[in-house]
Amino acid sequence: MNDLRTILADNLRRLRKAKGISQEELAGLAEVDRTYISLIERKRNSISLDKLEQIAVALNVQAYVLIKPDVD
Repeated sequence: MNDLRTILADNLRRLRKAKGISQEELAGLAEVDRTYISLIERKRNSISLDKLEQIAVALNVQAYVLIKPDVD
């Protein structure tokens, strides 16, 4: 079983790419720094629930989708 950080990283990258937006664009929409998005996608940073929600809103998905295993 994948750990939560890996699941989040994989889902975030997959959803961001599926929507055709760059890390920089997502960061702007979520009002975070681009390096923050990069660190999450590379499993180098933990994330607060508030930031998880900001990123989910920016991606137009429910927050649980970002931490749900096997999201397509």
